[in-house]
Order: sequence, then C-alpha cells, then structure tokens
Amino acid sequence: MKVSFYGAAGMVTGSKHLLETWDGKKILLDCGLFQGGGVDINELNRHFGFAPNEVEHLLLSHAHIDHSGLIPRLVAEGFRGTIWCTPATRDLCEIMLYDSAFIQENDLKHVNKRRKKRGETELEPLYTPDDVQQALSMFSIIEYEQEKDLYPDFSFSFYDSGHIIGSGGIYIRYKEDDWKSLFFTGDIGRPNDLILRNPSPFPQADAIICESTYGDRLHKDRTDQKARLLRTVRETCQMNKGKLLIPAFSVDRTQELIYLLDQLVSEGEIENIPVYVDSPLSIKATAVMKQHESYFNPEITDYIHKDGDAFAFPNLHYIANVEESKKLNFKKDPCIIISASGMAEAGRIKHHLANNIEDGRNTVLIVGYATPSSLAGQLRLGEKEVRIFGEDYHVKASVEIMDEFSAHADYEEMIEYLKCQNPAKVKQLFLVHGEEDVQEEFKQKLMLEGFVHIHIPELTDEYEL
Repeated sequence: MKVSFYGAAGMVTGSKHLLETWDGKKILLDCGLFQGGGVDINELNRHFGFAPNEVEHLLLSHAHIDHSGLIPRLVAEGFRGTIWCTPATRDLCEIMLYDSAFIQENDLKHVNKRRKKRGETELEPLYTPDDVQQALSMFSIIEYEQEKDLYPDFSFSFYDSGHIIGSGGIYIRYKEDDWKSLFFTGDIGRPNDLILRNPSPFPQADAIICESTYGDRLHKDRTDQKARLLRTVRETCQMNKGKLLIPAFSVDRTQELIYLLDQLVSEGEIENIPVYVDSPLSIKATAVMKQHESYFNPEITDYIHKDGDAFAFPNLHYIANVEESKKLNFKKDPCIIISASGMAEAGRIKHHLANNIEDGRNTVLIVGYATPSSLAGQLRLGEKEVRIFGEDYHVKASVEIMDEFSAHADYEEMIEYLKCQNPAKVKQLFLVHGEEDVQEEFKQKLMLEGFVHIHIPELTDEYEL
C-alpha cells in the first residue's frame, strides 16, 4: 500500500493523507481545510492534487475544520464514496461544516470588495451550504473499537484519542502478501482533560502516521489552570475595568472555559461579571456535547450530577443574534467575551478584536495553538501591529497565553500515548501536523524512545508502506 501526503505535511493544518492499495483502491484519511495566512493557502484549498472522484472512502478522525473542512469541496469535485466517523463527529460536522460555508461566503464579501477596488477577479467560495448538505448524506457512523470491513482485505476501527468529543485514531488492517497494519493518530488529546476521557491505547501497528503539533514543548501543569484564569479575570475586569477577549475554538475549548467559569461562580470567586459566549456555533456545539455525555470523564459527570449543568450559570449569556453581537462593541462595562475562531482567522472574534485591541484596559487571552501566520498566532508572538479586515491596528491590549487549555498533547504526553507500541515492531513512523523545526526536534525525542525509521514528509510526498 502507498501513502501520499496532501496536507499537514511540514505544516499544521489541512490534514489529508491518501492511501492506495495494491489493486488501486483509494482511501482518504481526513479532508481538512488549510488555515492561516500565506499566499499559497487559497490555492491549496482549491486544488487537491488528486482526483476526488477516484476516492472510494474517507476515514475522518474528528470534526475540527483543519481535518474536515474540505469535505464539501471534495464532494463538489466528484467524490461519491462513504465518509466514516464516530457518531459525535458526525453531529459536530453537521453544525461545523454549515458554519464554515457561511463564514466563507460572509468573509469573502470583505475580500472581494477589496479585490474589486484593485481591479482583481472576485473569488468564488470553496463550497456552498448545498455542497454541505450533499456531503452529510454520505456520512456513516461507527462506534469506537468496532472493526469495519471496507473490502475483504481492508478493515478499520476508531480508538478514542481524547482530543475533542468523538475524535479517534484510525487503526487499519490490510492484506498484501500477509496482514499488515497502519495507525493514524489524528490529533492526540491530553490525559486528565477537564471534560473528556483519557486517550485509549491502540493495537500494535507496523506503520504509524503521528501528529506532532507540540513536539518541542511541554504544557504548564493543569493544577494551576483555574487559578491563572481567575487571576486574569480579576486583573482585567476588576482592576483595569476592561474586557477580556478569548478567541476559542467552538468545540471543547469553549466548553472547558465555561466549565471553569461555572466552578468559579459556584465557589463565589467571580461575581457580577457578565460572560458572553458570542458564537452560534459554540451554542450548537455545547448542545451536541451534552448529547454525548457518555464520552465525558467521571469528574465532570459527578459535577453535573451535583450542579445540574456544567455549562450554565448566572450572568452567562449565549449570543446567537448578529445584532446582539454588535451591541457588545458599545458596552463599556467590564465583561468576558468568548468567541470563535480559536486562531482568530474568521468569525465574530475578528470584529471584537478590531474594536477592542487598541484599548490598553483590555486583555486578549490566547488559550491554545495558533499557526504563526494567523491573527492569534501573531498575537502569541508579541506582534505590536496586526492587520484585521485589511486595516492595521496597534496592539495596546495586554496579551496573555494559557497553553494549559490546549487539546493537543505535548511531547511527553505524545510519547506516553505511543508507549502502547513496541518501537522495534514499528517499521515506519511519519510525522505530520506540525511545523518542520518542531518535527525535527520531536523526531530526535522519538529516536531516544527506540523508534528508528522516522520520516518527515513534505506536501505530495509518496511512500510505499
């Protein structure tokens, strides 16, 4: 079997890995949108590099847009196969892909307005809600650790990766001269997550495609997480009388923040500070997560039994209406605004940043990974001037970073996750979903653990397994 890398190779986004069996069958692992800035991003999203109509099955690790966000375009370009995922992933994709289509059409209006002024050709959206609807009709669901035969000589199963609700590594068995196995980690979650269960071990694999987002760093201890959040809230909202703006992914990250704030309110640590979750997608994602509480860990399950709801408290306001969102720009009183997207590349958070980033009383709290070229990534790097909707803004607001919220495992946690494997039996290990310098560093760490044949593929690289 051959594997070709059409995304997340030498970069973090756009997860897309194509398998081709000895008899020509093609199976795609993930179909993610490339995110962040850069002149090549638009081209990469518009041209797959392979023929979608030749792909028979898509195995989807989870619903994050950098793993699922090009599925409707795949369908629009001729894919007519089956999309396999867990039930929670399917439910999340329904809301996230429609949201992605809406954001693309909406944000493209701003882009095309500027292109028209410059005399440039206007761009078409990558896909429409109709493409999303067609794509959703092709989904089939399967629970964790249930083996599914796609062909007599090819089967797969999902193993809980603890990254977001419904996320799963994909274990593949295939037969050539004899039976072999491949494991694709998708994104690896962290042990002791606030909401989700720990990642599950997976069977021994001959080859592994492994994410490497945080392959060069360690996260801060989670034990101080709630205290640090409380300190940031008090400094911004009580001492400076400012707004705390939190770009946050709608799935898992937003719910973790709400859960911690729920605890702080219940403990009497925060009083009379309005919290606005300004994201229709976050509201829908919270509802989906509540439908899949069987994936929650015992700690939050116990909290729900005592509290009644981990995602609701006095002064918490979920905002879906656009006009209500706009009104937040005119509020002068201290408040907390949690809004998507996490990389601040799209959605309402960009408007909130544009309206508040030049006020020194305010704070922007970054709570997870952001590609260096994205708006949140630039803020992480300490840029003093950023560009939002084509306009330059001076960064006068404070910028705080809390990587404790990251849903990606750090290098120690990824190595621990791989300890269910005998390194001597892993004949090939491919590092994807990471920046190149990070992957080189993670490769050295993995070699110390006994993994030998480690590859760092580039876009369009092809390997024989």
